[in-house]
Amino acid sequence: MAQPFDAERIELTGEAVPIVEDLQFNLDQGRTAFAASENGVLAYRTGAAAVQNRLVWASRNGTEQPVAAAARSYGGPRLSPDGRWVAVSITDQTGQPQVWLYDLARDTSTRLTFEGSFNNSVAWTPDGKRIALRSNRQGPRNIFWQMADGSGGVERLTTSEYTQFPNVFSTDGQLLVFSEIHAATGYDIWVLRLADRKAQPFLRTPAEEGGPRFSPDGRWLAYSSDESGRREVYVQPYPGPGGKWLISTEGGREAVWNRNGRELFYRNGDKMMAVDVTMQPTFSASKPRVLFEGRYLPAAPTAPAYDVSVDGQRFLMLKAGEQETSTPQVNVVVNWIEDMKQRMPAAQ
Repeated sequence: MAQPFDAERIELTGEAVPIVEDLQFNLDQGRTAFAASENGVLAYRTGAAAVQNRLVWASRNGTEQPVAAAARSYGGPRLSPDGRWVAVSITDQTGQPQVWLYDLARDTSTRLTFEGSFNNSVAWTPDGKRIALRSNRQGPRNIFWQMADGSGGVERLTTSEYTQFPNVFSTDGQLLVFSEIHAATGYDIWVLRLADRKAQPFLRTPAEEGGPRFSPDGRWLAYSSDESGRREVYVQPYPGPGGKWLISTEGGREAVWNRNGRELFYRNGDKMMAVDVTMQPTFSASKPRVLFEGRYLPAAPTAPAYDVSVDGQRFLMLKAGEQETSTPQVNVVVNWIEDMKQRMPAAQ
């Protein structure tokens, strides 16, 4: 879309008009397939908003085992505390994600969300009875939760003008750490106290912090940040005070704790990394090591695109589906601004 802009008054004017129809995009990752140069060249790719992928198990040495679920546009898979269920968003061809539950024991899928056109980014409560999610069912994309069995109503947990993403509950179920995209500071990390629904910022800096995960004992918070100019994984004591430990050494994101509390996983490009950690009496971390390497779907800055089995021996990953028979096409338009002016007389 394009819309006239008054640079002196700093405001939009007139009506927006479409420049390209059927533009390819991915709501889970926030990526759109277009780019415009300053000299009037526009490149874009058209196609369905939802690109199919598959759920696969990867062992610690990279051996793959496909999950029986059909290929869909999955995003953000999260295993239930008992490891039987996968809560995952599925985006349809109109670009609208909804939360589904997949039963790993019975190989069956059940849709969980029906209200609102945008529901994703899920987190299980420690008892497995509720699922928190991001939803636009009552305005901005804030955080709600509902019973995992579909019974009962839906309850709002946060109210904000900014988009928020639930990440993970503390082991005692008293806290929910979540991400917020603020207009001034970008991606920040907040903690919600469930008892009184009070939220407090944990990290709100000019850097982009994302993917926060409570340690199993609730005393530490792992997350990624680009404060050094490159996204790395850090660990800080919660609620503090105290310094932070740099976990990754050559870039990292998507941190997930082993549920035994003795290991922290993260991804560096196509590599799945592991770090041995100790949390008593003080925190310490070993040198990162590569477990396996593979082409799996990357995550958005706010949350990992994978999860770890209860025993810490397998990784539930998202793998791109088979290539379509038609070759994806990139369209290039030279001097596209002149074409825009014809569509939008006010832009002249």
